[in-house]
Amino acid sequence: MPHEKPLLRFGIIADPQYADAEPWAELDRYYRNSLAKLQQAIGILNDEDLSFVATLGDLIDRDWESYDAVLPLYEGLRHESFLLPGNHDFFLSPERLDDVHARLGMPAPWHDFSRGGVRFVVIDGNEVSLFSTPGGHPRHTLAQQRLEALQAAGAINAREWNGGIGEEQFAWLQDTLARADAAGEKVVVMGHYPLYPANEHNLWDHERLTQLFARSGNVLAYLNGHNHAGNLGRDGTTWYINFKGMVDTETENTFAVVEIFPDRMEIIGHGREESRTLSF
Repeated sequence: MPHEKPLLRFGIIADPQYADAEPWAELDRYYRNSLAKLQQAIGILNDEDLSFVATLGDLIDRDWESYDAVLPLYEGLRHESFLLPGNHDFFLSPERLDDVHARLGMPAPWHDFSRGGVRFVVIDGNEVSLFSTPGGHPRHTLAQQRLEALQAAGAINAREWNGGIGEEQFAWLQDTLARADAAGEKVVVMGHYPLYPANEHNLWDHERLTQLFARSGNVLAYLNGHNHAGNLGRDGTTWYINFKGMVDTETENTFAVVEIFPDRMEIIGHGREESRTLSF
């Protein structure tokens, strides 16, 4: 059906991870080059008819000053912009940690909004982590305990560069999915950390969330970054789409346009990002 119109279209960017720093050749990360890639992506996305553009974390690699170079580029984006932090966005001096969400213009660390009849839910996988709070903070202590428990269990994702969510946020997420279901809304959840398939980059609470999505039955997709190689999986009725990291490679870009139809999701990949048709 060539004239079929999607319910909505939006753009996705993951892990620009800019810093005024030398490349990390072993990991193929070219931190300075992300500014030009981001500018190119924004230019292309500006030519598209989109509801919004979401950046799935790690706008910077380190240093508060890095935001001064990255964020002005988003002022050139003609679409509504949703930014959410990743682990690297907290690689700052301790006194700046509480300022990150405000710097990204977020209404709250976790929040939801509706576009085109779809409920979008933004989660915060940095909440319980070793980097989002200074040592001695209750959430930092909780993160140490969780990581130690995962390490003792031999979990593949027992890594200090991952994080998890707290009880209050989980209860909010559960309630938000239930309210969306009662309203007849389908849901797309967005976060920084992957949930599925099993991977060393996964959120510490990944199984708890995938089980919640399976019970809810109305989560069409979960979109994330963090694992720069990208990934794809399906569990229950939910697609798990890990977008590739923009900071990787010297010259190749990666970003996407996502189209949602009643029966499927179309991902139109740019650069290294693959195009896919994912049926619901």
